[in-house]
This record gives sequence, structure tokens and C-alpha cells, in this order.
Amino acid sequence: MAFRALITGVSGFAGCHLAEHLLQCGDAVLGCSPKGQWEPSSPQELADRVELVPWDLGDATSISPQALQRIEQFRPEGIYHLAAMSVPKDCGDNEPSAAALAVNVEGTRRVLQLAGSLPSRPRVLLISSSHVYAPVSAASPRVDETAPLGPQWGYGRTKLLAEAEARRAIEQDGCDAVIARSFQHTGPRQLPPMMLAAWARQFVAADTGPVEVHTRDAYIDLTDVRDVVRAYRLLLEHGRTGEIYNIGSGKSCRSGDVLEILQQMAGPRRIVELHPGRKQDPIADISRLVGTTGWCAKIPLEKTVADTLAWWRQFQ
Repeated sequence: MAFRALITGVSGFAGCHLAEHLLQCGDAVLGCSPKGQWEPSSPQELADRVELVPWDLGDATSISPQALQRIEQFRPEGIYHLAAMSVPKDCGDNEPSAAALAVNVEGTRRVLQLAGSLPSRPRVLLISSSHVYAPVSAASPRVDETAPLGPQWGYGRTKLLAEAEARRAIEQDGCDAVIARSFQHTGPRQLPPMMLAAWARQFVAADTGPVEVHTRDAYIDLTDVRDVVRAYRLLLEHGRTGEIYNIGSGKSCRSGDVLEILQQMAGPRRIVELHPGRKQDPIADISRLVGTTGWCAKIPLEKTVADTLAWWRQFQ
């Protein structure tokens, strides 16, 4: 079934991959970005096929009457809300920064208000994050959607507040919204400071000095972005209104193993660990997602690393 889809944050890392996937599925796509422009890392063939409207979600006055009219004319059946400040260190430490609150929370409210104002009300998929969960132990890292919440940093706090906005819109305004909690994902076109992107850029740089990594002993749930965006579309079509779904591989991945694969492909380099020691992130229980959509991750880690390295060699 083809959809008419509006993507906020379409020019970002996951947004580009989502737009490509939707086009492959036969969907019509309209995108929003802060200035109505694509990023330098965005593929030209995507820019040629997807129209952009300017909308800075962190600015209450930024959507122009012309942009709003274009969205109304497009008549989206689904809105994928990806636009966010998504680099945790940019969102404040214990408390969220004003910018993160403006974009991630107030921006989400504006998207939900837009959905409610359209003549034919679209379904909304809100992209939240595993950062909303409380810290986990190495002995029991797996979390399902009912696991304790307790974000430790500003980014996770803004995502939890965004989820509250979605629940309010569902309960008070009759909004048809689904919440996706994405775990770490990576792949070609991702930019530093995200882990694999930061490493790949160092490996392809002309400087042959040591490669700096945070730690070899981070245990994370890591999925290829191209698998993640498949889950987004499946949830827009099949997810239950008001339900929350984890999206991840469901497997624990050691950062040092990713680094070893990268070294095998790019050549050996001296590694400097800036913050050695074990770091345990939540690992997704994806039973609800699989039961609802039949989704599973298909792209092996080796292909993710190879494609990311190849992109950085080209992008440099």
C-alpha cells in the first residue's frame, strides 16, 4: 500500500535513508528541513526527487503560510517526525538545553498540532529514543517497552517529554500517533561524533596518526539505519495507536568488535582509548515490534561497516 508521507528532518541522516526507502516502496514524499535545503551529505538523486518546504521546528514563527499551504495541498496520510537535536552532548548535561527543549519538545508539539489541523488527519510516527530508559546493569541489560524510565541526560529527558506530548495529543485531541524508541543505528552518510562515523573518518584521513576511540568496551544495541527505516514504515502502517515500540537489533554488540572489523577493512592503525572501561547501554527487547510487523534486521554488521567506510572514502 502506497502512502503520501511528510518527513520532518528529511535532510538528516536517518531522514535521507527513510525518504529513499519510501520512494522505493512507491510512496509520495514531501520533506521539511529548517531552511528548506539539503545537507552537503545528501544524495543528489534524492534532492532531485523530493520537494522540501522550510520549517524550523525550534522557532514558533518559522513556518510560512506558503509552506503550510504546500503541506495542506500535499495531503499527507502519514507524518514521520524525525526532526530533532539528536547528538546527546548538544542537548545539555543533566538538564536539557533551551535549544533542545525548543526543537525536541516544543517542535514535537507543533508537528502534532499541524497533524490535528489538516483536513484529513494523518497518522504520526514519533521517533523517540532508547535514551529514555533508566540505566541498566551488565547482568540485565535487556529492556522492553515497560522497563523503568529514567533518562540521565538532557537528550533523553527531551525525548521523554516529546513522548508525553504525543500521549497528550492522543488522549485529548484524538491524534493517531505511534511512538518508536530507536536504539543506536549507523551506516553510510552518518556524521561524527557518532561512533562508527567518527572512526571511519579518522581511518580515511590523510593523517596516519592514532585513531582515537572512547572505549573498546561499550556494549550497545547497534542496527543499520537502512533496517531501522524499514521498521519506521512498517510501524506507520501496522503500529497500534498510542503504542510504543523498541527498534533495535535485539543483540549486544561490543564497540571493540566493530573497531576490529573496521581495522580489517581499512588497515591497521594504533588505537588510543580516551575513556577506557566498560560502558553498558540498554539492549532492545523487540518482541512487540516483531509481533506487530514481522520486522527483523537483515543487514550484517560487516556490510554496515564496509558501506560506511566506502562512503567516507568518497565523501572525503
